[in-house]
Amino acid sequence: MKISCQKLGKRFNRDWIFRNFTYDFLAAQSYAITGANGSGKSTLLQVIAGAIASSEGSVEYGQHNSKLKSIIASENAYQYLSIAAPYLEVVEEMTVTEFFSFHQNFKPFIPGWDIQQIIAHVGLEKAAHKQIRYYSSGMKQRVKLAQCIFSDTAIVLLDEPCTNLDSTGIELYHQLINDHCRDRLVVVSSNDEVEYRFCTEKIEVTSYK
Repeated sequence: MKISCQKLGKRFNRDWIFRNFTYDFLAAQSYAITGANGSGKSTLLQVIAGAIASSEGSVEYGQHNSKLKSIIASENAYQYLSIAAPYLEVVEEMTVTEFFSFHQNFKPFIPGWDIQQIIAHVGLEKAAHKQIRYYSSGMKQRVKLAQCIFSDTAIVLLDEPCTNLDSTGIELYHQLINDHCRDRLVVVSSNDEVEYRFCTEKIEVTSYK
C-alpha cells in the first residue's frame, strides 16, 4: 500500500492548519508526524485517513506490486487502514469480547489470532466479561490499540498511541509494533519521542504552514 498526498491543505474558517503538504507514504515504512500541541498533527492524520476532508489538494491510495498498480477509491480506503486515537470512542456498553466480535463483522483480525488470544495478549483477560465503561483509561487505550493493530489492514495510523498508558502499557505498545507492524505502513502522530522512536522518517507539520 502507498498513500500519495498532493498539495494537501486544511483550513478552519480563515486559518490554515497546514498547506502544500506533498508526500508519499510507502509500504513497510514507518513515519512520525511531529509538532507542538495545536500544530495540526492530528488534523493531518485524519485527512490522510479520510476521516475529514481536505480544503485543497488530494490523497490517493494505491496498491501495487511488480506487475500491477491500482488506485483505490477514497470511499473504500477504510478497508485497508486502521486507526487508534484518543478522540475515537469504543462502545462502552459492550464487554471487550462483544466489542471485538462486533468489530470483526466489519474488519477481520490478522490471521492466526482469535478474539480471546488478542484479549489475553493485551492483558485484559481478567476483564473480558466486564463492560468497557468500567475500565480504567489505560485499559480502554489497550482496547483501542488492539482493535487497530490486530485488524488485518495494510496501513496502521496511530495518534498519540501511549495516551493513558503506564510503563507496562508502553512496553506492550512497542511489542505490538515490533511483532505485528514490520511489513505494514505505519504513521504515528505525536510530540513524544517514546511513541515514535521506531519510525524511520520524521515529518514536522509546522514546515507546511
